[in-house]
Amino acid sequence: MSIKMINIGFGNIVSANRIIAVISPESAPVKRIISEARDKGLLIDATYGRKTRAVIVTDSCHVILSAIQPETVANRFNPDTEGMEEQ
Repeated sequence: MSIKMINIGFGNIVSANRIIAVISPESAPVKRIISEARDKGLLIDATYGRKTRAVIVTDSCHVILSAIQPETVANRFNPDTEGMEEQ
């Protein structure tokens, strides 16, 4: 089993094998997840002070905030599909 790393912006890298979900931060339930992770000490802010555009949930219950779009993070899982048109 090889370890695949995903760039989540500004030189921050996460193991793709540990990611459960990449979601948008706008909804109330996601904001609640972020707040609970902050209270438990499981929040990792990788935005460098910029607006949060993606929330990454890992299998270790850590929540990672990223300043790049969820679609961009998802596309980095399969770089071969980047730029391909739907048929």
